[in-house]
Amino acid sequence: MVDPLEQALQRHFGWAGFRPGQRPVVEALLAGRDCLAVLPTGGGKSLCFQLPALVREGLVLVVSPLVALMQDQVRQLQQRGIAAACLHRGLGGPAWQELRSRLADNRLRLLYLAPERLRHEATRQLLDDVLERGQLVALAVDEAHCISAWGHDFRPDYRRLGQLRSLCPGVPLVALSATAAPQVRADIIRLLQLRRPLIQVRSARRANLHYAMERRPADPLPRVLEVVRAARGAALIYARTRRSVEQWADRLSAAGMPAIAYHAGMDPECRQLALEHFLQQPRPVLVATVAFGMGVDRPDVGLVLHLDLPASPEGYLQESGRAGRDGLPGRCLVLFDPADRRRLARAIRAAGQPHGLQPADPEMPRLELAQRQLRRMEAVAEGETCREQALLLAVGELAPACGRCDNCQAERSAPRDWSARALRVLELLEERRGRDLNSLAVELADGAAESEEERWAWLARRLVEEDLIRESDDGVQRLYVRPAGQRYLRQPWPLHWAA
Repeated sequence: MVDPLEQALQRHFGWAGFRPGQRPVVEALLAGRDCLAVLPTGGGKSLCFQLPALVREGLVLVVSPLVALMQDQVRQLQQRGIAAACLHRGLGGPAWQELRSRLADNRLRLLYLAPERLRHEATRQLLDDVLERGQLVALAVDEAHCISAWGHDFRPDYRRLGQLRSLCPGVPLVALSATAAPQVRADIIRLLQLRRPLIQVRSARRANLHYAMERRPADPLPRVLEVVRAARGAALIYARTRRSVEQWADRLSAAGMPAIAYHAGMDPECRQLALEHFLQQPRPVLVATVAFGMGVDRPDVGLVLHLDLPASPEGYLQESGRAGRDGLPGRCLVLFDPADRRRLARAIRAAGQPHGLQPADPEMPRLELAQRQLRRMEAVAEGETCREQALLLAVGELAPACGRCDNCQAERSAPRDWSARALRVLELLEERRGRDLNSLAVELADGAAESEEERWAWLARRLVEEDLIRESDDGVQRLYVRPAGQRYLRQPWPLHWAA
């Protein structure tokens, strides 16, 4: 017998079969059931809501966080002959009327819009008209982790998406993300008011990716050129600020490695040209802020290089997951420095200051959570255990060591006992009733070389990981002795680490 879903899959997308996790979601939506789909980058999340629209010959409304992301997906669908459109604030009068006409004649299968559009009366009227005509097959919320304060990319406008249930009470809703820790999944289900949803969670493990994290040299350019030249296909380089994006694109180009910049501060035409260059050139090198890449379908990215410490393990899993979507080997390298953590912590703290946030404010827990996530990312970067295992643990997935990352393949020197130094750190903190990390390291180094200060700071961070020390969540990096640290002061035990 001919399978109608596989037949539609072949006709519209040219695929011989479903990828793991896709078919149950498609079937649930067609049966009118809500879904939560957490499928890894490259796992084909978009097809889960695109195929039902084609099978039912109706409309699926897709909420997505970035205009560039929506436009890229619409372009890809149109190239396949699938009727899709994007509703955004730049849509002029004639284009708006054309969109309304296509909807009225049922000539549109997928309509993408940002969450902010739902605030507008014209959008709500459009939605009412589609519902009245019985055209709406499903609602889809892409990058659904953005709705949760526990997620790595929280967007306040996503909080309002719970209204979709009251606006479209009988329409099935699917929430999709590449990574979502258990707390994030619980938030998505609660805030989007999903009703008895099918929950489809696939492993975020990507067996073709090689993770490595290295201390950033004083001048990273030679190392960056080395890894970019060795990469296959496209190279995607992430820098933290718009200014550093432009500086690195210029430095690479001046060194004989043509590179282009992409960030939100560029005018739309330049951004579009940069995106087209990245998608169409055989071996492009693109330097961007981390927002670039969500939903951008370039399968042969051979290198994802971060020039700074990522802000969280969950965010890094998504960003690094843009490598190797074709199943071939992909390299994921982070060049970091301990100072990155301090800069990011200050930026998170500053995010609350313009609003005068105090500890009792609802937004404060989110900012404190961001500090904790940053601390966990630093622990992954400085740790000696399997990189992939540590990253997956951050999203609630237990996995064995990968055997591929730099730590798994490293030949390490014999560990040394740090217990005597640990006692000095704990004694000083107990004596001073807390101390910020920098001044602690300076005092312990007692005028020695800067490398000795870094070693004491490293040890203090390790003691935080061991739960012997508590670090404040305000970004100041103030340290206090935990109860376990007080027990250690009374009765020390060996602490062995390679360093």
